[in-house]
Amino acid sequence: MTAFSWRARSGLVLAAAIGFASVTSANHSWGGYHWGRTSNPFTLKVGDNVSGTWDPYFAEAISDWNASIVLELSPVAGSTRPRQCKPTAGRIEVCNERYGSTGWLGIAQIWVDGLHITQATTKLNDTYFNTSTYNKPEWRRLVACQEIAHDFGLDHQDENFDNPNLGTCMDYTSNPLGPPSNEHPNSHDFDELLSIYSHVDSTTTVGANLPKAMPPAMGQVDFETPAQWGQLVRSSANGRVQVFELDFGRGHRVLTHVFWADPDRDRQ
Repeated sequence: MTAFSWRARSGLVLAAAIGFASVTSANHSWGGYHWGRTSNPFTLKVGDNVSGTWDPYFAEAISDWNASIVLELSPVAGSTRPRQCKPTAGRIEVCNERYGSTGWLGIAQIWVDGLHITQATTKLNDTYFNTSTYNKPEWRRLVACQEIAHDFGLDHQDENFDNPNLGTCMDYTSNPLGPPSNEHPNSHDFDELLSIYSHVDSTTTVGANLPKAMPPAMGQVDFETPAQWGQLVRSSANGRVQVFELDFGRGHRVLTHVFWADPDRDRQ
């Protein structure tokens, strides 16, 4: 569906759609994590810390996800150096850099208070995207689309790299072009967003200052390598999809969603 067909609806239709979300087949929320907000639809700022090479894919991912009728992503100037990719309270920061031979192609990290996301980052590793395997529009689209979506609470529809593509960037694949293409969201992703954000909260974490109760260490740790990500809490069968959790107590955690590179198997 196009952005127009999803967004050009009245508030009445939005309310009806949200009310219906609980009976749709959507089921790929990332652990129920979501941004706190007191009304729908809501706007979430996304900081652009990417290079000119990545700018078209950043813009395309923003446009794709803005087909949602509950969430609008607003691109803004970045607030961090790409190498460090430090988070900013109340928004997402997206960065690319040559992060080195870390093994990961892309990571999404969220800082949470209970189930509420308070800040988030996406990192795209040019050490791999500059290679012949991944330096292709389809790989850049897939990973940018997917990692940004993790930052507002979506998980994967499928984590099997070898079965037929589902036609969504939330489906892992070794061949993003397919057919069908896995470079953009599909209607099931938008159904899930309606389900995740069908309620409103009593407080907001969007564009807000960090909670005073948040341990200062949560903003001081360098989260670049697995040794700093905490405990492995989930792994796909082939180990290419993993989630790590660093628990600071009292509901304060940093979660890291990792997409590991595999140049020997991925479509070149």
